[in-house]
Amino acid sequence: MTEYLDLIRRRREEIISRADAALTRAGRSWSDVKVMAVSKTVGVEQVLDAIRAGYRFFGENRPQELVRKLEGLEAAGVSEDVRFDMIGNLQTNKINAVLGRAACIHSISSLHLAEAVSSRAERRMGEGLLAAPQPVLLEVNVSGEASKSGFAPDDLRASMDALRELRGIHIEGLMTMAPRGDKGRARETFAGLRTLRDELEATYADMSLPELSCGMSEDFEIALEEGSTLVRLGRVVFDPAFELE
Repeated sequence: MTEYLDLIRRRREEIISRADAALTRAGRSWSDVKVMAVSKTVGVEQVLDAIRAGYRFFGENRPQELVRKLEGLEAAGVSEDVRFDMIGNLQTNKINAVLGRAACIHSISSLHLAEAVSSRAERRMGEGLLAAPQPVLLEVNVSGEASKSGFAPDDLRASMDALRELRGIHIEGLMTMAPRGDKGRARETFAGLRTLRDELEATYADMSLPELSCGMSEDFEIALEEGSTLVRLGRVVFDPAFELE
């Protein structure tokens, strides 16, 4: 066993332990929670170590890195059921690189982008290159920070009728990012995402939005307490210098 693999395994044990405690505090269970290892800053070898440590779910920020990682794992003969999602900002000229590769796109940040992904997915479905609509999450700027992308909550409310008409995508839930360095505002942000989801499900009785993608290395425990179903962990998984508080 390499020193790095041993580190990732020990970190994973601590992550699972802390997540378990957060879920217990919230009266929740693991049945609706997934832990994603965000591999955007590491190479294929580090991803292979993460797979050896027990991770099967990864996230990438850039389409070209998503392709590189998938090709690298294929070349390494990885046969396990490994999932990769696209979690970073997606430009319309990169959509084709992601379709059919990313299990889910977390960063649908506008109606325009949703329409572009949907139209290209529909075209691929018609050509027999895509089996079903592309699963997506709608990115919401709950905190209102100017530096963050995503629908403002009111914009999302106004866009939902149009989003629901798109046949090339399947909306599985919502995603957000919290302000860094402020755990109080992080909690408000995560709770706000959950409340918005509940409101949308009440407004559209035939729509289910089970996935809430929120919580990262610094605040995943708070996110789990507030209803997150998917935490996106990068530095705490891969960075030897990162210290859990």
